[in-house]
Amino acid sequence: MILFIVTLAVTLLVQVWLRRTYSRWSKVENTSRLTGAQTARAILDANGLHNVRVEAVPGQLSDHYDPRARVVRLSEDNYNRASVAGAAVAAHEVGHAVQHAKAYAPLAWRSALVPVAGIGGNFGPIIVVVGAMLGAFGLVQLGIVLFAAAVVFQLVTLPVEFDASRRALVQMEALGIATQGDVGGSRQVLNAAALTYVAAAASSVAYLLYYLSMFMGGEE
Repeated sequence: MILFIVTLAVTLLVQVWLRRTYSRWSKVENTSRLTGAQTARAILDANGLHNVRVEAVPGQLSDHYDPRARVVRLSEDNYNRASVAGAAVAAHEVGHAVQHAKAYAPLAWRSALVPVAGIGGNFGPIIVVVGAMLGAFGLVQLGIVLFAAAVVFQLVTLPVEFDASRRALVQMEALGIATQGDVGGSRQVLNAAALTYVAAAASSVAYLLYYLSMFMGGEE
C-alpha cells in the first residue's frame, strides 16, 4: 500500500509539472513563427524524409510517431499553433522518424517488445496477485516474467526518448527554427516529458522488485 501511494504521488507530481511546463510554453510564440506542422515538415524534409506525413489528431499531448504508417501525428494545438512547446514536441516526434530511418537499435528493440509488453503490463500484475491468493507460485512466476517484459520495454524506452529530444534540439538549432531564446523553453518542455518516462520506469521497477520479494518469500 505504501509503495502504491508513493508511486502514485510521484507520478501525479510529474504529470502536474509536465502540464504546467507545457501550458506555460504553449502560450509563448516561437521566434520562427512556425507551427508544429511546419516545424515537423521542415525537419523531415531536411533529413530527406519526404515520404513521412504529418497529421493532426484530437486530444492534448496525444503527439506520437507511427512507424508502421510512417506518420508524425500531432495534437491539434501543436499542429496549428506557432508556440515554443508545439515546435519542441513536433521536433521530438520527428526525432523518432529520424531514428526509424536510421535504424536506431533501441527503437527497433522497443518496437519488438510492444506486443509482449502490452500483455505483461495489463495482465502480469493480475496473474501475480491471483497466484499469490491461490498459493500457486508457478502462476506468480509467470506473472512476474510477463511483467518483467513490460519493465524492460519501459527501460528501453528511456534512451529512445532522450535521443529523440537530443535530435530535436540539434535539428531546431541547425535549421534556425529555434533561436537561443527558444532553446531554454524547448529544453524545459522536453525534459518534463522525459521525466514522465523516468517516473513510469522507476515505478515499474519498484513493483517488479515487490513481486519478486513475494515470490522469494513464498518459496521459503
